[in-house]
Order: sequence, then structure tokens, then C-alpha cells
Amino acid sequence: MLRHLRTTVRHRSTIILWHHHNHYHRSAKYNPPKTANPPSPPKPPKAPQKPQTFTFHDVTWEDPYSWMSSLQDKVAMRHMDMYMEQEEKYTEAVMSDTERLQTKLQSEMASRLNFDLSTPPLRWGPWLYYRRVEEGKQYPVLCRRLASLNEEFISHKSPSSGFDFASGKRIEQKLLDYNQEAERFGGYAYEELSEISPDHKFLAYTMYDKDNDYFKLSVRNLNSGALCSKPHANRVSNLAWVKDGQALLYVVTDENKRPYRIYCSMIGSTDEDVLLLEEQDENVYVNIRHTKDFHFVTVNTFSPTFSKVFLINAADPFSGMNLVWESEGIVHCILEHHQGYLYLFTDAPKDGQIVDSHYLLRSPVDSSSNPRIWENVFIGDQNLVIADVDFCNSHLVLITREGRKYGICSVALPLPGWKQAVHLRELQPHFLPLPKHVCNISPGPNYDYYSKTMRFTISSPVMPDAVVDYDLSNGKWNIVQQQNMLHERTRILYGTALSSAIAEKTTNVKFSSMNDVKSEDRNLWNDLSEFYACEHHDVSSYDGAMVPLTIVYSRKNRKDNQSPGLLHGHGAYGEILDKRWRSELKSLLDRGWIVAYADVRGGGGGGKKWHHDGRRTKKQNSIKDYISCAKYLVEKEIVQENKLAGWGYSVGGLLVASAINCCPDLFRAAVLKVPFLDATNTLLYPILPLTAADYEEFGYPGDIDEFHAIRKFSPYDNIQKDALYPAVLVSSSFNTRFGVWEAAKWVARVREQTIYDPKHPILLNLTIDIVEENRYLQCKESALETAFLLKTVDS
Repeated sequence: MLRHLRTTVRHRSTIILWHHHNHYHRSAKYNPPKTANPPSPPKPPKAPQKPQTFTFHDVTWEDPYSWMSSLQDKVAMRHMDMYMEQEEKYTEAVMSDTERLQTKLQSEMASRLNFDLSTPPLRWGPWLYYRRVEEGKQYPVLCRRLASLNEEFISHKSPSSGFDFASGKRIEQKLLDYNQEAERFGGYAYEELSEISPDHKFLAYTMYDKDNDYFKLSVRNLNSGALCSKPHANRVSNLAWVKDGQALLYVVTDENKRPYRIYCSMIGSTDEDVLLLEEQDENVYVNIRHTKDFHFVTVNTFSPTFSKVFLINAADPFSGMNLVWESEGIVHCILEHHQGYLYLFTDAPKDGQIVDSHYLLRSPVDSSSNPRIWENVFIGDQNLVIADVDFCNSHLVLITREGRKYGICSVALPLPGWKQAVHLRELQPHFLPLPKHVCNISPGPNYDYYSKTMRFTISSPVMPDAVVDYDLSNGKWNIVQQQNMLHERTRILYGTALSSAIAEKTTNVKFSSMNDVKSEDRNLWNDLSEFYACEHHDVSSYDGAMVPLTIVYSRKNRKDNQSPGLLHGHGAYGEILDKRWRSELKSLLDRGWIVAYADVRGGGGGGKKWHHDGRRTKKQNSIKDYISCAKYLVEKEIVQENKLAGWGYSVGGLLVASAINCCPDLFRAAVLKVPFLDATNTLLYPILPLTAADYEEFGYPGDIDEFHAIRKFSPYDNIQKDALYPAVLVSSSFNTRFGVWEAAKWVARVREQTIYDPKHPILLNLTIDIVEENRYLQCKESALETAFLLKTVDS
């Protein structure tokens, strides 16, 4: 899928996404236990102060807790261990009166988990690939089976079932057991990359080596199950198969985690791996990927000043790299190949002018012009934004957006040989059916270039994620996996019944507007809008900018003018705020809570200008947008005054914490998960490596204006003295991109400088690294967060 590339985001190239079933629960109001003589509240721990003075540009400041980040100081780390233990005991003591509630919440959330843990099989060539978790095991097993064997018995729900009576063997072939990988890597199995060779003989994958803090490359023979003798590389960030699976290209990072070298390894050869490229400039980053037809490997190199795309012939990887495109600055650019044409999806400036959205270019592979001439495929349409594109041999698929409304349309390939750009409608696109309130469309792996079926995950605030297969040849569609909360309304989710019901209505839909595709029946989509409402509001920010605000609530349990509320925010890197239905939030919705999402500037969904207006020196726009949305919820009596909580993850934690600094009385509570809180010190003196994209987002402290802007929005540096802060639960881990010291420093300084009130506790919760991979530990963490909100807001 030609999705936007950003080097700071690690992603897993897995076969398919996990989805969980949900159950329907009655709501229950939290009532604290009644005691005759309530015990005195526990006192928060007091962190040792060891003031250190810093000076940069024209500013001098003192940091009494900088010792917490002295990872090489053994004495400091011993003090840190003791302090973390005190914080853990304090959090347990404060939350002790919610133990029964936490148990109930954890039970609710666990009951919504999917007990059938197979992913729907994904067809690639003759094989069906899928993952499943065996009973009693923590990690999944990657498996495959031939699609031709007992095809009539293949089930999306239970792909491993079946027996080949001709050979006397089980149909399923186990390829990789991640439980055994956990034994190789100290009880921890976290895979980042996974690429099966185009000849289906090998699997290249990277596993996280926790002791060394890098990803280790392994290649496994899928026929024998044995590990190949080579390559065995460390610090690997990218993979691409070449020579029809006979060779593997991989990228390694330096000690600062900058991808800078490309190697080629011949599978089965004893020869040393060949170095194809080394970028010695510490500001240049390297990324590779193969085109979907495996004809080429694209090499992206980028720095703060340029972006370039090179092409490697996959049949002859040693023939060199050819420059095919370049632009100034860091831009998103990804290249695909289809029947003699190169297609480039990018948001690079046009004729020196910044563009607000991505566009598609094409150029013949054998073009002899220098520099290469690229033609626009489509005439720009201000109302219809192309958010993403994907290719198969027979169709071009576009993910589009009109305002807040998403669409998926397909166009038959090859495109006409016109020299000039055309309007999309001239190509008679076919818009595929979607439910209401779609908030995101994520493409599946779609490995099979020659298949006319493409898989997407459709997300909505009021619908469990639906994994949908679209047949591009006839417009039929099939939900192959979806959470099913309402068991009394169970329907067939694993067959062709859904598609046949509306195929006749949608097959012949031509271009007019994606609103014309009438297939939004919630009975077809397992939509929950009968029980949960989704509303869209536009909130005027301080400068008149209109900020999208999405509100979700239970139709049955909402309390007019009395509802507590939870406001989510992110606002960075141009990323779209995650507004998907999350089963753990059902516990709040069913207790009458409002769940809201503020799409502030700095985030995605509003074009490049919307992103740029909320980054670097304009970061204050993000914070003020979030505050405007919070005030709107209270002023419009959507949320009861003094019952609003904030929620932020990672850089969203910076947003929420900054809003609290500005308006501490606006919020009753907040949950900050692995938050970015100490912006000044992190950007000036990074302990964990940062990339150019991080500085492009938050600013270069070497620039005096950007340094002052960083000082102004850094949550740790702007805590109000002698103010009453809301109750805050900060969750962090020693193995996060923003270290636990950021959370610990912020918690200590808030306690030191603000008014102490035991009803407004500031808590630090340390999670263990393995939570990310264990769904039941995730339930436990979510139960703690929900109990904290109910205790501090709803009581």
C-alpha cells in the first residue's frame, strides 16, 4: 500500500491484524466503600532533589530532577530504583479502595476479548497464510495451507481445520512458532518485520533483542523449518527480497539507530554479504521496499534538506542504483511499478509551491530524459482528497476523503495513454460500499499482486473493526473478520452471505459521489449506532480555526447535563487521531460517560497546512485547539462542569499535559500514557536517539526562535506554581521511546510546585514491557486507568 512513510514510526509487517470480540454489559456506577472512620490518605513520595544548572542561548534554568536520566550513574540509578518502588507502593495505596472495581472492570474487558485467535487467512499465490494462538500459549504461530486442498472446507474462523486424506497429513504447515522465538530472546517475542520470499521458500524476519536494544535478522527455510546459516545481522530496519527470493537486501542502523547501510545477502551462499550503499552523513536516512510486482527495489534517502528515490533492478541487484526522483526537504514519497510505468505518490512541492495533499505521478520506466519527466495522473480536486493508493495487476485503488467522509474506489488498469492529467470521474471509478462514520481505512498486506481481491480494515467510533475483502472485478465484498459484541444479534460473519445481499445494488455504481453508494445498513456492518451515538461538531479555536470534534456516547446511559467526559488528543506528525471503537471504552460509555476526540492542528486529516500549523513554533495552536474543544464540551453542557478528563498517548501526553498547565481547573483528571513531557531536555540532550522527523515536528533547539517555542510548550518547564492540578495517572515503562525519567520528573515537579490535595492524586504507574504482547495484562492496565477515572471524576 502506498501509505505515508515516516521514519520515526516502527511498524510490524505482519500477515494480518488482530481483532477481538466484545460482549454486552450492564452499566454500574462506582461507589466508594463506606467506612465509619476513613483512614488518612497515603502521602506521596518525595523525590530527592539534586539541582543542576543549564544554560542555552540566552536562557538559564535549574533542573532539580535531572539526575533521574543519568543512566550511566550507578548511584543515581539505585536511587531511581528506590524511588520507583515508593511510587509503585503509593499508587497501590491510593487505588486500594478500587480493587473490587478493578476486578470487575478487568472481567468486563477480558470477556470482550476474542477467544478464537486465528487471523483470517490471506491468500498469496497457491497458499493461505494466517496466524493463530494455541491454547495455553502466549504467542501466535505463523501457519499456511494450500488453498487447493479441501477448499470447500476453508473457514475464515478456523483456517487450520482439515485433513489431506490423500497424503495422510494435516493440511496445515507451521512456519514459525513465536513461543519458541521467545525462548531464543529471553522470554520476549516482539517481531518488527516479516517478509516471505516471492517463491514462498523463505521467511525473513526481525526479532527484538531486549538485552542489546536492537532488532536481529533471521531467515528461515519454510520447507525444512531450519534457520539459514546467513544472513544473521543486527540492528536491521528494512528488508526486501530480490532475484525471485534467491537474495535478500536489508538495511542496518548505526549506534544512534540511523538507517545508513544496505547489504545484499545471497541465500545459501557462504560468501560475505555485499555492501551496496553506505550513507556516512549523519543527517541522511535510508529506507528500502520492493515494488508489489517484485521487479524493483526502491531506495529512499532523505535528510532535512532533500529527499531522493533510487531504483534497483530486483533481477540484478548488483547492477547499481538509478536516481529517478528528488525533491527539496523531507517529503513523503513512495514509488510503485505497473506494466512499464513508475507511479510516485508524494506530497512534494509543485513548481516551488507547497501542496496541501498527496498526488500521483507517473513516468515510463525506460524514459531517457534527464532529469526524468513525471506526469500528473489526476487533475487536482479541492473537494476530493486522495489519502492513499494501492495497486494490483488489474486495478488502481484509491482511498479518498471528502471532508470527513472516507471512500474507497477502484479504477481499471492499465490507465489510458493520455499525456495530460484527467479528472478522476473520467476514468469511471467504482466506489466500494462502506458503513457510516468511517474514521479510518487501513489497507491489508495485499501481497498477491495478481489477485483481484484486496483487503482493508474499516474503522469507526461506533463499529468494531471490520476486515473486509473487496472483489475489484465485480464489486462484491465480504467481511472476513469482525468483533461481535451483541451475541443476541449474531449473524454470519464468515462466508459470502453479506456480499450477495447487496452485490446487485453496488456492482454498477458509477462516479457521481461516494455518498451515492447506499450500503450503510448497520445490520450488514455490525454497526452499533443503535446503542451508541456518534456526533460530529466543529469547534472554533482561539484564532477562528474550525477544529473537528467527534463525540460518542451511549444512547441509553447518557445523563443529560450530568455526564462525565473523556477527551482524547494527539496532534503531531500529521498522524490521524485514533478514533476506532475500542472495547475497553465500552466500560465508560455504559456508565454514562461521553468519549470525545479532538482533531487538533499538528495531526492528520486536514492536509499538510493543518499539520504544519501545529508543529515547531506553531505548536501552541495544537494546545489551544485542545483547550477550545474541552471548553466547548463544558459550555455546551455535553460534559458536566468539573467532570472532564483528558487522555493522551506518547506525544498526545505533551498535548494534554500542556493544556493542564494552561487551564488546570478545566480538567478533573487525566491519563497520560508513556508521555513526552520534558521536551526541552529531550531535544537538547537526547538520551534515546532522535531523528530529523522529530526535530522537524517539535523544533531545532539550535534555532533561537524554535528554542524559545520549545521552552514555552514543554510541559515539565511550565507547571503552574501554587495551583490545584487535576488528578493525573501517568503510565510509563523503562522500555519506551520517551523514557520513564520524563514521567518521573514531571510527577515529582508537579507535586513539588502545586497545591497538594489527596482528592487530586498525581500517580505514576510503571507497566512491564510485556504488556504490549499480552492481552490480559492490557486488560489489567485498562482496568486500572478506568477505575482511576471513575474514582477521581465520577465519585
